Amino acid sequence: MKKFILMIVLLAVSVLVLAACGTDDEKASEGTEDQGYKLVNEGKFTFAASGLYKPFSFEEDGTLTGFDIEIGNALAEKMGLEANPVTNPFETILQGLVGNKFDAIIGSMAYTKERAKQADFTEPYYYSGGMIFVAKNNNEITSPEDLNGKKIGVVAQSTYEEPAKELSDDIQYYSSDVVALKDLTVKDRLDAVITADIVGYEAIENGFEIKEVDKPMWVEQPSVAVNKENPELTKALDEALQKMIDDGTYEEISNKWFGRNLLDIDLEGVELLE
Repeated sequence: MKKFILMIVLLAVSVLVLAACGTDDEKASEGTEDQGYKLVNEGKFTFAASGLYKPFSFEEDGTLTGFDIEIGNALAEKMGLEANPVTNPFETILQGLVGNKFDAIIGSMAYTKERAKQADFTEPYYYSGGMIFVAKNNNEITSPEDLNGKKIGVVAQSTYEEPAKELSDDIQYYSSDVVALKDLTVKDRLDAVITADIVGYEAIENGFEIKEVDKPMWVEQPSVAVNKENPELTKALDEALQKMIDDGTYEEISNKWFGRNLLDIDLEGVELLE
């Protein structure tokens, strides 16, 4: 009789343990279903960047890091997901998003009306200006008009490509802005590079013998790009970004990389790239 009672007790304990495990599993998976959004990998927020855009996304000691990567990691944390950053060449990154290779692009991709035909975009997570850079000893180019007929370096499929084409018919394409800026210091390689002001200033701080020309030609709005078939994820990311701004997480990350808040900018009278 005692053995029978012991078996009943053990069976009851087993049922309770299994039930508890089942509850934990349900809690682990209920997040994305309750929010209504889909993920490429369950429980993970997989986001892509080029990995060639220092200080926004780059590899250091075999680890992907940078401002964009830390923003993506923080967004994942706010949504209760595991961060899973991956790399993809910028030239094909939108195609990768449309093809469901990853959930989002957090790779300093500026919102434009043309890109919005292929993907949805969150609110901007920083602002930057499109600026011309030349070699430090170049005194011939002092304005955009001086680029007529000059060789301009840009990253293919970036927001700088079309403005470069409007200024010159001699365009040199790169997969990395850093490499393009470095080529400015090589004699007869390039006349100018058009890229984000932040990237150019970072290169100057790292010893590149280059300088900016005039002032930014426009201000662009880098945002998180999301598959159009996943609007619930766009909404969740906007909510997570706002939480980061409200609790100081965003400012902490921005100050770490740039010593200032990249969202703290006076946009009155400024031309926004669209």
